[in-house]
Parts: sequence; C-alpha cells; structure tokens
Amino acid sequence: MVVAGDPRSRVSRGAWWVRVGQTVRAVTSAPIIPHYRGPNVRGLIPAFLGPSRAARPDWIPDVAAGARQVVLLVLDGLGWDQLQARRHLAPTLSAMVGGPITTVCPTTTATALTSIATGLTPGEHGLIGYRIDVGGEVLNVLRWSTESHHDARRVHEPERMQPFAPFMGERVPVVSKIELERSAFTAAHLRGSEPDGWRVVSNLPVVVGTHLRRGDRFVYAYYDGIDKVAHERGFGAFYDAELVAADRLVADVIAVLPPGAAVVVTADHGQVHVGERIVTPDAAVSKLVHHASGEGRFRWLHARPGAGTELAAAAAAAHGEVAWVVTREQTLDEQWFGPVVSPPVQARLGDVALVARDEVSFHDPADSGPFELVCRHGSLTAAEVYVPLIAATG
Repeated sequence: MVVAGDPRSRVSRGAWWVRVGQTVRAVTSAPIIPHYRGPNVRGLIPAFLGPSRAARPDWIPDVAAGARQVVLLVLDGLGWDQLQARRHLAPTLSAMVGGPITTVCPTTTATALTSIATGLTPGEHGLIGYRIDVGGEVLNVLRWSTESHHDARRVHEPERMQPFAPFMGERVPVVSKIELERSAFTAAHLRGSEPDGWRVVSNLPVVVGTHLRRGDRFVYAYYDGIDKVAHERGFGAFYDAELVAADRLVADVIAVLPPGAAVVVTADHGQVHVGERIVTPDAAVSKLVHHASGEGRFRWLHARPGAGTELAAAAAAAHGEVAWVVTREQTLDEQWFGPVVSPPVQARLGDVALVARDEVSFHDPADSGPFELVCRHGSLTAAEVYVPLIAATG
C-alpha cells in the first residue's frame, strides 16, 4: 500500500553524462533528491507536534493522523526496498498501513536522525554527514571525535554544531539504548528530551507502555539492530533473522498501545550490499585532494588550493562509470540538502563528491572502524533513499 503523494512519482532533476576516454555517454539513472517539501522524514515531528497537527499532511497514514497518542519508532537501517523484498519475514510490519517516503541527503544516521528530531533539513541543522569538515579537521559526528581529539566536545560543542531544539521545543520521552544517553551526538540532536533508556531490547516496549499509560501524547523510540547486523554481516541469514526479531519488537509495541494510540514506524536510511567492492580513488584524483570527508558511498573530496575545477574533471573521468560525480555548487543548486544551506554549513562540504551509483564504496584510509562494513549507505539510490512510513493501532 502506498501513501498519498508517493515520492516515487517524483522525477529527479538533472541530466547525467559521463566521459570515458574520448566517448561521452548518457547515464540513464539519476540521483533521487529527497522530497523535503512532501513525504520526507523531516516532516514527521512538525506533523505530530507542530501547531498545524490538527491538519496533518495527507501522506501521514490515517490511523496515525487521528491518534490521540503516537509512538514514533525509528528502525535504523530498514529501507523500504529491503522490507518489500522480505515481507514474508515481517508479517507485523507488512500488515501496517502506509508506504515509502524519502529520507535526507546524505542517507546516513547522523544526518537523518537529526532531521527527524528537529524537523529541519540537513542544510538547516548543519550535521550534514557522518564525517564533516570543521575548520580544516574532520569530525566523526557519531563518535564526536577528530584525529587530534578522542572526545571533541570541548573544541566542537554539540550545542553549537547543531543549535536547534528537537521536538519543536517539547520535552519528549526518548526510549533508546541507555548507553547513548550521554553521548555528544545525543547532546547535539536530542538535548532537552526526557531520556528513558533500555539495557535489553525486550525492555523497549515496556518503557513505551509506561509512558503511554502516564498520558504522554508522543513517545520517540529508537532501535539500531537492523543497521548493525547489515553493516557487519550483510544481507543473508543474519539479516533475515534480525528482521524477524525486529518485527516481533514492533508487535510487542503494538500490544502495549492503549485505545486511541498508534505506532508509526520509519527509518533513517536503507542499505546496499557492497561487500568487497571497495574503490580506491584514482591516482590522478588523489594528487589533487587535500583530504576527504563524508563516507564510503558519499565521499567528499576537498581539493588542494586552486585545484577544484581540475579535481571535478579528473574525478568524473576516473569514477563516472560507477558514481555520480558532483561539485558542491551542483548539490546546492539542486537542493540536495534542502532549499536553505547557510554559509557556515556550506563550509562543511567538500569541493567534489563521489556519490556511488553502483554497489561500491570509496575508500578513505582515515575513515575506518573495528571491521569492514558489508552493507553501506549514504548515496541517493532507491535502496538508500526510500524508507517506510507505516502505522498501526492496538
């Protein structure tokens, strides 16, 4: 079932041409630019907590639009395409009412969760990627660390990096892992909320039910299991088992809903199975790059002084077969991050972006973790951009 205003009917802007040697060929696919003014994750909080909530947009499922109490449950990493391919494993989710909406650009947790909580586009709130350039050094937003600072909150204060209050300024219960409560990223995008953390996932529905019985009209809940398994194990038996478990979790949340309450399930992004298809930027490109930011499927290249134009041409020639190669100016003109991107936020972007079109990831030796990621996200393909917006009552 598809909600009104299905974003899949929107045609992405821009014509794409790739030069390979002396040949110029058309690329039939284009990046899917998020539908910020319509069905998009940034519109959820304004719809449920804003002054116009009595007239919620028509892309909000009816069972949620009329609910007296709403639980917004974010299942990190559950894309619409992945859910549709495995409907038989998720009977609860599959029976819910709704359809796909778009997430934000880039399709990454740090940016999308901030847009969900604040109701703002990435260009407005400023956490415009997983790893962003801040004054010449790269800040890992989820870890809130730089190369020189394991804990960078003193040099890059979370409240200054992202100055906008979440949840329209209301003190909303936030039900997520207890160890996330004191993180710098939480301070950046969830400050002022009422944390009520869980240590084991079976507690999540219990905590949600407590707040609903208390009379809270809106509860925000977050679960990251699907994303974790996809990153570490990829698609396959482990992913399928995790989706089954997440479906049971949703059923348990539905079971605690009192009359007149609804649960709304969405996600921050989808996933692409990359595996070992890692692309090292071409030597002709690397010599023009001062440093990189972003992430594997949305890799920002920061040019050496005066090399921006040359870098864009070299990157397109070397990697246009597998990626959309775009300049910062193009992303701004086409409103990839929303219609407004302030100069301080623009300064956090690179000069040229390698936005993976194929199932590949662009390597950066400074961007590493405890293990190689199997599934990845960040780009603007359908598998990453479209996420569920589905709802149910008890």
